[in-house]
Amino acid sequence: MAKRFHVSRTIDAPIQVVWGLLADASGYTIWNPTIVSLEGTIAPGETISLVSTVNPKRAFKLKVTEMSAPYRMVWSSGMPLGLFSGVRTFALNQQGDSTDFQMTEEYSGALAGLITKSIPDMSDSFEQFADGLKMAAEGSNA
Repeated sequence: MAKRFHVSRTIDAPIQVVWGLLADASGYTIWNPTIVSLEGTIAPGETISLVSTVNPKRAFKLKVTEMSAPYRMVWSSGMPLGLFSGVRTFALNQQGDSTDFQMTEEYSGALAGLITKSIPDMSDSFEQFADGLKMAAEGSNA
């Protein structure tokens, strides 16, 4: 594994509220300051097109490879033959009245070491994503 980013938050909102925000593509630009646009439907097997503030000139085509509501969702992209892949995993767990949110992005494959040199540090972006999700979920819970 050449590069990995991770963030977690305890969100004071029910898991269904947090999941609803994560599964609604049309709402991302409202609560998520790191997303310029997100087009498509977040559903198993669907492809979405994401433009982020980290690289606003490029649209990333991501496939929703796993979706187990309201606990886990995986977005993947990459190159043929497993030469390079990027996998973003969202994991939610109900903890009493709160939700434990985890988001991890991992890169792998034969070309990962070379390709990840051009991938910027997304730590701040991940923190902003998690903070935006927390604020939106807790605000809708009020």
